Amino acid sequence: MAIKIEKKITGYNVITEEDKLKAEQAAAEQKAHEQKLAEIVQLGEPLSRPDMLVGNTYKIKTPVTEHALYITINDVIMNEGTPQEHRRPFEIFINSKNMEHFQWIVALTRVMSATFRKGGDITFLVEELKSVFEPSGGYFKKGGKYIPSLVAEIGEVLEQHLYQIGMLKKSGPDEHQQKLINEKRAEYMEKHAKPGAETNAEGFPPGAQLCNKCQTKAAIIMDGCLTCLNCGESKCG
Repeated sequence: MAIKIEKKITGYNVITEEDKLKAEQAAAEQKAHEQKLAEIVQLGEPLSRPDMLVGNTYKIKTPVTEHALYITINDVIMNEGTPQEHRRPFEIFINSKNMEHFQWIVALTRVMSATFRKGGDITFLVEELKSVFEPSGGYFKKGGKYIPSLVAEIGEVLEQHLYQIGMLKKSGPDEHQQKLINEKRAEYMEKHAKPGAETNAEGFPPGAQLCNKCQTKAAIIMDGCLTCLNCGESKCG
């Protein structure tokens, strides 16, 4: 087929078989890229805020802050009026008289609230927050539980709230394990506790060590084995 050239020729180039192969490969890569983009599943638009939300406010008092922190978690009711009705966190606010941590607390609550509204699984936030450690060291809260940082305590509160609304299920000792733990506690108090010795607020011996599993001062030596009276963890299996 003849092609009539009506413009002035300013240059030319010979297309080789290699050039044709490269052009075909580029076209194939572009097509594969477009197909990959088409497979991306969007989570959808963030949840819109209703005029009224239900929620809980939790008070925490720590040795690292002069004043108590008040953590409010508001929930949105999903699928209301159906068998699938459930609550899920929608927003979180943290308030305190102490302004020392104000900047990062505001940033944290905004990021967490945005994650809540995006939908999907939010339970991963609990472990992410609880795994934050303060470089200068953590503290023990009432009951002997070790808290590695103030951020981790916020994670503890979120975990407690998710348990309450049913988004998390507690994985504590089963009935048989709890019975064994109670027997071990009674045996220890009978054989090893000094007369008149008092237990701590959680009912564990005052000389108990920190359990590496549940981070609670409830581990005691019995029969030459370190055993936790809170979660049942034992070095002897």
